[in-house]
Amino acid sequence: MYAEYDEQIKSTIADMKNVGGRGGGSITAGCFLKKFTEGMPWAHLDIAGTAWAKQPKPYSPVGATGVGVRLLVSLLRNWQRLKP
Repeated sequence: MYAEYDEQIKSTIADMKNVGGRGGGSITAGCFLKKFTEGMPWAHLDIAGTAWAKQPKPYSPVGATGVGVRLLVSLLRNWQRLKP
C-alpha cells in the first residue's frame, strides 16, 4: 500500500481516522487495519459493494449474499491444497 493512502487517515483530533474518503476507500480501510497488525500477515476483504443481491443468482437468493462468508468457507475447505 502506498504512503499516500496513509495520509488520508491522518486526523487532527485523534490518532487516526477509520475512513479516508471515497477515493481509495477499501485501500484506506486496509491502511487503518495495518496499524493494528504489528507485522503479522493479514488481509482486508472489502465486501460492502457485493453484500446485497437485487436479483437471484444460481448461487445466491435475493438479499444478503454472504459473499465474505462463502469466500472464507471456500478458503478453509481448500486450505491444505493451497499450502506449498
